[in-house]
Amino acid sequence: MKKVLVMCTGNSCRSILGEALINKYLDGIKGYSAGTKPTGKVNENAKKVLIKEGAWDENYHSKNLDEVIDIDFDLVVTVCDSAKESCPIFPKPVRKIHIGYTDPDGKDYAEFEKLVEKMKKEFLPKIKEELNIIK
Repeated sequence: MKKVLVMCTGNSCRSILGEALINKYLDGIKGYSAGTKPTGKVNENAKKVLIKEGAWDENYHSKNLDEVIDIDFDLVVTVCDSAKESCPIFPKPVRKIHIGYTDPDGKDYAEFEKLVEKMKKEFLPKIKEELNIIK
């Protein structure tokens, strides 16, 4: 099982969406998420859109990198520019890529739906490509 960490600043919207979409749609890959400065809560619209998508898990929560730093990741993906700039050093060498998205926090629910669709079309295929998974 390949392991992918999705990082953003607050770990309340984009990285949670990435984690959940990986776990829902990519066989053989386990998604995780963390924030460089986590808010401590998942955005309600992010949770709502993931429930609608059938991808929500009650275990998803906003967390600091310390909670996942010891996992041996195959790939780290930053989804916001701030996390890209402050992406930490990991105990073991790990491939890092950036796939940036605008933060939907504070916007209408429809923006969260658009982001999920965009991530399904761009983000998920890029993860498979980076991990050399053909399907």
